[in-house]
Amino acid sequence: MQTVATLLWRRLDAPGHDACRLDRNDVAWQVDGAAVFRHRDGRIAQLHYRVRCDRHWHTQWGTVRGWLGGTPIDLSVAHGAKGWTLNEQPVPDLSHCVDLDLGFTPATNLLQLRRLHLAEGESAEVPAAWLDVGDGSLGLLEQRYERLPGGRYGYAAPRFDYRAELGVDADGFVHDYPGLWVAEAPAAG
Repeated sequence: MQTVATLLWRRLDAPGHDACRLDRNDVAWQVDGAAVFRHRDGRIAQLHYRVRCDRHWHTQWGTVRGWLGGTPIDLSVAHGAKGWTLNEQPVPDLSHCVDLDLGFTPATNLLQLRRLHLAEGESAEVPAAWLDVGDGSLGLLEQRYERLPGGRYGYAAPRFDYRAELGVDADGFVHDYPGLWVAEAPAAG
């Protein structure tokens, strides 16, 4: 794999950081990262994640390992011809989802944005298989993206009553996730 981009985010609604790397080869893209943060329930989290997509940005699998408070986390998600699985157990009602969204990091918004490749003024409904590390579940996350001028996207996730304009960098990573995450400035030199 060859590294394409790296990014460091700072969490805005609670203490935390997330570092991520995007890699590629001839047949796949891979997002690899680590997040440390205070979870919405107050527990401290330390999570390593990896998501693999085919060359067309269709999620193939993802893993999350680490801990949340005193609870070890070891989750494996796969997407294939028979649908989605979580730790090798089938998850029904997600077969229409193409993307995996890890609920604790802004890194996986990249998958939808790269796959959709929306032109300015275009929008799309983008349901995703959403991994909640707090309860170890995989469920549906309805999302909507609209490409705006100036590297911005209108974004809505009704499940969380969240609407915002996301700033996106040239690699497709969200660098400004209002109220939740912001990219740290790159190091000089």
